[in-house]
Amino acid sequence: MTSLTHWLSPSMLHSLGWTLLHFLWQGAAIAALAAVLMSLCRQASSRYILAVGALVLMLAAPIATFFFLTSSSDATVVATSIPAADQPLRAPKVVVSPSKEIFRFSWSQDALALPWLVEAWLLGVAFFSLRSAGGFVLLERERRRQSIAASDSVLRMCRNLQSRLGLDRTIRYCECQWLQAPAVIGWFRPIVLLPVTALTGLSEEQLQSIIVHELAHIQRLDPFVNLFQISVESLLFYHPAVWWMNKRIRAEREHCCDDVAVSLCGNPVEYARALTLIEEWRNAPALAMAANGGPLSERIFRLLGLKAIGSGTRSIGLSGGILCLTAALVAGNALLGIAYPKPIVHASQIALAHLSQSTAAAAQSTPAVAPAPAAKPSAAHPQTAPQTAPEAASSGSYIDAMKAAGLGDLTIDQLIEMKTQGVTPEYVRDVRGLGLNPDEDQIVSMRIQGVSSEYVRSLKEKGIQADVDQLISMRIQGVTPAYVQGLHDQGLQPDVDNLVSMRIQGVTPEYVRDVHALGLKPTVDDFISMRIQGVTPEYIKGLQSAGYKFDVEELVSAKIQGVTPEFIERARKHGFQNVPLDKLIQLKEMGILEPPAEL
Repeated sequence: MTSLTHWLSPSMLHSLGWTLLHFLWQGAAIAALAAVLMSLCRQASSRYILAVGALVLMLAAPIATFFFLTSSSDATVVATSIPAADQPLRAPKVVVSPSKEIFRFSWSQDALALPWLVEAWLLGVAFFSLRSAGGFVLLERERRRQSIAASDSVLRMCRNLQSRLGLDRTIRYCECQWLQAPAVIGWFRPIVLLPVTALTGLSEEQLQSIIVHELAHIQRLDPFVNLFQISVESLLFYHPAVWWMNKRIRAEREHCCDDVAVSLCGNPVEYARALTLIEEWRNAPALAMAANGGPLSERIFRLLGLKAIGSGTRSIGLSGGILCLTAALVAGNALLGIAYPKPIVHASQIALAHLSQSTAAAAQSTPAVAPAPAAKPSAAHPQTAPQTAPEAASSGSYIDAMKAAGLGDLTIDQLIEMKTQGVTPEYVRDVRGLGLNPDEDQIVSMRIQGVSSEYVRSLKEKGIQADVDQLISMRIQGVTPAYVQGLHDQGLQPDVDNLVSMRIQGVTPEYVRDVHALGLKPTVDDFISMRIQGVTPEYIKGLQSAGYKFDVEELVSAKIQGVTPEFIERARKHGFQNVPLDKLIQLKEMGILEPPAEL
């Protein structure tokens, strides 16, 4: 399990990974169905509603799939108990639930691939979320820094258009120079940004139609829908159908607002000219609702009542959507077959079923009699243990073995996680035999990090007595028996905490040997401090070659203050010969030898 997904349980990780895979065909099927339905609609508002509804389904499909797979996963682990010796042997009752059997997970096949898939998805979600958040922050910063309140004449015109639309919300109108196309930003307190180029380069009639277009976005609550689109893009970024559907939503949204602008202003030709001029000034942020959004040529053809290029391919698009829908459903069926293969009935299970039927029939036809007392086994003829049903022995073997090893009352998630990570009863017994008593979570962590009984035994031979958490930390940081032996060979006897700190800071046996060769005998804590401050054997040699003798504390202080052989040479050029190291440190602290700052 990778670092980004270690906080997920194996059951949740498995369900999430397969949910991402299932959305590949689910998203394609939803997009294809939406394309077919939209091709049958002539109104832009109807196509817009269908597209938004399809995007909602795209978000709902993986959520529903995840919860369904999670509930199915929890229902697959069943513990079968063996009847007691004094109970009569009954025919086993086999109950098969089709839904649970179909969604039985194959942990051994995808235990390695799914964590990487989920981790890649989490990284993608984080990237697109940060990108969107950064865009909103930059947009708000530019609005605050480079926008001013609209003039009185422009404000009166905007208020009049707002009243004609019947829009009674509080809306701010600002003039700006960092945009070339009018745009709307904000959700609960929307702001209409009017660039100076539009105020001076458009006629009053054209400007009114453009402002009505922006007000239509606010009236239709399009900023909230746009925020929902960005959220879905961040979560389901890996599917092209999501991006295509969002593109269609934005195009149909512009068509709907164009219809509102034309219906209120009544001059589609002037409105088309205004769009053409604004397109020439195009410079609007992607997170804002700009008037020049969407495909311009298609919008102008539509406004003027002309037949757009490619409009004759409607029947082809309808056929293509149906074909894509069929292909997506076939791919989904194939993926279900790969992920959840049908159960294989073995010959032993068939024989057991026949035996169960015959035993039940014999029990019904034979009168009930008191069971005869069992004969005590003699020494010469020991009684053999009765044979149990194969399914009862196999289904409870792992649970019983874990109980025998000392781990009882395990939950379903703990059993699944232990089985996934390869925690065997032998491993548990070996660990407990070394004097350790880990709980259920610790035993899984030990197995994940590779804390084997040989590893623990080798450390004990080196004199390292560590508890479970310390062993896990040592294994994570790469503290090996060879590393411990190397430090012992150099005369160091660090405890467990110091071993981890030394390994983290890179205190190697070679580093210790080189420092000892220079005549210094630091303690374990001294070595850690030296390594933290970057005291290298080369640095020590440089100070020694300059004629200085020092202890470890002075050496670390000199490094912290930046006393280098070059600094010592500079001090000598200024006449400071044979200056003690502590005085050099003071010179460095006071900055006496530094060049004066330029005024």
